[in-house]
Amino acid sequence: MTDIAFPDHEHDHDSCVADALSVAETVCTQRGARLTDLRRAVLELVWESHAPIGAYEVIDKLSRVRAEDGVAGRVAPPTVYRALDFLMEHGLVHRIESLNSFVGCTHPESPHRGYFLICETCGCAHELKGGHLDAGLKDSARALGFAVNRITIEVAGVCPDCTPAAS
Repeated sequence: MTDIAFPDHEHDHDSCVADALSVAETVCTQRGARLTDLRRAVLELVWESHAPIGAYEVIDKLSRVRAEDGVAGRVAPPTVYRALDFLMEHGLVHRIESLNSFVGCTHPESPHRGYFLICETCGCAHELKGGHLDAGLKDSARALGFAVNRITIEVAGVCPDCTPAAS
């Protein structure tokens, strides 16, 4: 899967979505997990942009898509939360804690913790590979007798596309 650092806001995003769905199918098949139509639809909505999306926005969009397909009624929140839990469990999406939202994982083939650069102007998020950060943080904590339960790193700033607008 292509790891695009802050893609141009005008890039062809359809290929990102197609790549993400293809990789998700492969990952789920390899793990013996089932990427149901609902889980696939939720993943596709998460990947609709590079900006994190909240669960209720997913519910609203999914409900609109279903209505367009002739299915009446709003999608129940627990249904979407279960799909998001599945996608997180299999490393296909990450939760952005500070925004209470979700973003597609750019490299779900191997389990890892996601670290994010989040643009405060356009809302895009870029996932960093941070294995070396984990080791350093855990070593420092261990040296102080601190037991790490969870690490969350989310850095807010301005992406290259928005930097001129921010000055």
